[in-house]
Amino acid sequence: MTHIRVRKFNTAETYPEQNLDNDLCQAVIARGATVFLRGQCPQDLDTAENISSKDPVTQTHKVMQNIQQLIGEAGGKMEDMCKVVVYITDTRHREAVYRTMGEYLKGIYPVSTGLCVTALARPEWLVEIDATFVIPD
Repeated sequence: MTHIRVRKFNTAETYPEQNLDNDLCQAVIARGATVFLRGQCPQDLDTAENISSKDPVTQTHKVMQNIQQLIGEAGGKMEDMCKVVVYITDTRHREAVYRTMGEYLKGIYPVSTGLCVTALARPEWLVEIDATFVIPD
């Protein structure tokens, strides 16, 4: 069974004042093996070294690449994503982060929560994203 996406929408319609293009939905009905990913930050998965960029787009690409790598290692794929939670440290980075994340979520339609926080675990991190996947039976 593939996941059922309830009330799909695109952020270009929901937030017309912002330059966003994310495929999201209001609810996901899923059956299978649940995979919870730790919040991913802009660092190398093997060395835990931070990437050198202070650019929110570059940091978000690294975060999403980590998510892709981890779900692949867990035996799933990005289309198995059910929920994503985005933490940013500056609301001015919201559009850049969400536009970049949207490149990886095109056609997937997970549910999403976004939070602006005062800081992440390391001061140079601008974005952290955690994701929940359900690999179908």
